[in-house]
Amino acid sequence: MRACYPDRDGSIDRNGARIYYEVYDNEGPTILLAPTWPIMHSRHWKMQIPYLSRHYRVVTFDAVGNGKSERSLDPQRYRTSEVVDDVLAVLDATDTDTAVGVGFSAGGGLVTALAAIHPDRVDGVVAIAPGHAFGVPLPGREAIPDRMFEPTGEPQGWDKYNVHHWQKDWRDFVEFFFSELCSDPHSTKGWDDMVGWAVETTGQVIAAESSAPPSYDPDEFDALVRAIGKPMLIIHGDDDRIISLESSEILAKMTGAELQVLEGSGHGLLGRYPVKVNHLIRDFVDRVYGIQRPTPGWSRGHGRRKRALYISSPIGLGHARRDVAIADELRVLHPDLAIDWLAQDPVTRVLEAKGETIHPASRLMANESAHIEEESGEHDLAVFQALREMDEILLSNFMLVDEVIEAGQYDVVIGDEAWEVDYHLHENPNLKKTAYAWMTDFVGYVPMPSGGEREAFVTADYNAEMIHQIARYQRIRDKAIFVGNPQDIIPGTFGPDLPVIREWTEDNYDFAGYVTGFDPASLGDRGELRAELGYHEDEQVCIVSVGGSGVGGHLLRRIVEAYPEVKRAVSDLRLIVVTGPRLDPMSFPEVEGVEYRSYVDRLYRHLAVCDLAIVQGGLTTTMELTASKVPFIYVPLKNHFEQNFHVKARLDRHRAGRMMAYDDIEPDMLAEAIAEELGSEVDYLDVETDGAARAAAMIAELI
Repeated sequence: MRACYPDRDGSIDRNGARIYYEVYDNEGPTILLAPTWPIMHSRHWKMQIPYLSRHYRVVTFDAVGNGKSERSLDPQRYRTSEVVDDVLAVLDATDTDTAVGVGFSAGGGLVTALAAIHPDRVDGVVAIAPGHAFGVPLPGREAIPDRMFEPTGEPQGWDKYNVHHWQKDWRDFVEFFFSELCSDPHSTKGWDDMVGWAVETTGQVIAAESSAPPSYDPDEFDALVRAIGKPMLIIHGDDDRIISLESSEILAKMTGAELQVLEGSGHGLLGRYPVKVNHLIRDFVDRVYGIQRPTPGWSRGHGRRKRALYISSPIGLGHARRDVAIADELRVLHPDLAIDWLAQDPVTRVLEAKGETIHPASRLMANESAHIEEESGEHDLAVFQALREMDEILLSNFMLVDEVIEAGQYDVVIGDEAWEVDYHLHENPNLKKTAYAWMTDFVGYVPMPSGGEREAFVTADYNAEMIHQIARYQRIRDKAIFVGNPQDIIPGTFGPDLPVIREWTEDNYDFAGYVTGFDPASLGDRGELRAELGYHEDEQVCIVSVGGSGVGGHLLRRIVEAYPEVKRAVSDLRLIVVTGPRLDPMSFPEVEGVEYRSYVDRLYRHLAVCDLAIVQGGLTTTMELTASKVPFIYVPLKNHFEQNFHVKARLDRHRAGRMMAYDDIEPDMLAEAIAEELGSEVDYLDVETDGAARAAAMIAELI
């Protein structure tokens, strides 16, 4: 799922090739995000489009040779003059008179050529690690332009930069090339993306593109570039293994461009350092057009009410309930505290029911829950991979959060598993503006066996990056709070040659104990509450719930289909299916005796007085049932590392619940399990009731 989608798209036919374009409409000036070498298509701008399109009008398109544009095997079609004319045709088709041209790598050379040859269509140029006609090869690669057309046997290293090898083993070249491009540590996601985009075209196409004859007389083109006379920014990393920094220094000297050198950075700036790149583009475009951004009208200090920004993860409803409980305890300690919530559906439903203040920018957030649902299968969610695929959504939301914090001048920012905030603040420590408290109920990505060696490698790499970030920038997290106890942490290490998870977590976190958001003792008499909620003493009530996302639909259907068999085993069973806020009860089959309910406010009250619950393997609901000492069956999502490892370990420690595999949810097996669990005696460990107060006390120290 994308972080945002174009307001309109289309295609044009020019000189025998179809060209696909996208337009993200907005008031104000236009940014043209130009194509690069057609080894990639316009998705290489995925980390820039959501942010820039909130501030400007954005136009982008796939170059001939990849994406949704035509593939051509005619080298003439890839001449620079042809690609420049493609740009002009797209500008005309999208009613764009002028724009700031932004290009990466070969695209940086393209927008430079556009400004040189058609200055009337360009207001400014941003060239990111640009490849251009005046470049200087990196040491040892001087002969590549000559050798790349010679036949080769089994090439190694940069000898793979060869048109014959491309046509023989395209993927081998692609994997090598992007390992060089993604040279920065912890760039596995960028490598995966780019390899995927590259294999959407072929070695034959790129060989044709690389065989294109020159378009312009070198001396004349040199003079045109030197005479550009437009504002120009060049961004380049000083550890680039694809295009030398010296090449950008030459271009900057020729054009008078501003040169921004990112220290320690490789070639893949767009995806590896998107916050820095986005801010540099925005600041440049604002300067070109004289745009003045509003500044906050007041600042932190004495004589005003204290303010907090609370960011609650939208993946499920559990974070919302515990966060509201913590917020209530914070107000006890700081009665004057004003709390704004940056949240998405379904979290906003809990907040609205409590009368909390939801920041209006919440409506601009890219939907994380919808992405998780799109990534899921039949009771199957490879959640680690889903989180990786959510990178553009998380980046888009961080860029928004950063603006909200700057405008709001908050005294503290509280992030409950606000992954986007935590990751990008550590990547960009200069953006920390106020005190920051981080909370989570698990630490450490765990590979699922089905993911094989690749997932084991990548999870360890993600864990290593996190460990490195915390060690390097401990000042980012003013408080790191684990929602639980040290005994709840799974055994083992973060990966080969990495620390033991529990020991590292104890060194880097404070422990609040678990936060249920309610005290079972405060619910009063069980019989009275059952009567209030519409449950009779002479019936056995089974509640089925799958939380706040739409991932649990398949489990609900299996249980509903099994109900007739269950009813034969337990004749007085009343089955209540809570579909949650993102599943329509009307989409489920009508079965006599099955009751459907959508969103249920304070569902924990119903769970506390039922005779049995059947739930997913999510932590919140299972721990609510544990706290209420209610028998329950839980069914972890397949390939969901948190539910299968972290949650299971915590429930095992509490001696709580009966785990069943989804494949075992068959009528006879489910009926047997329900009959055995109904009314069974439980011997769960107690769940603390002061977790919210303890977490609030830690956060209150920052205010």
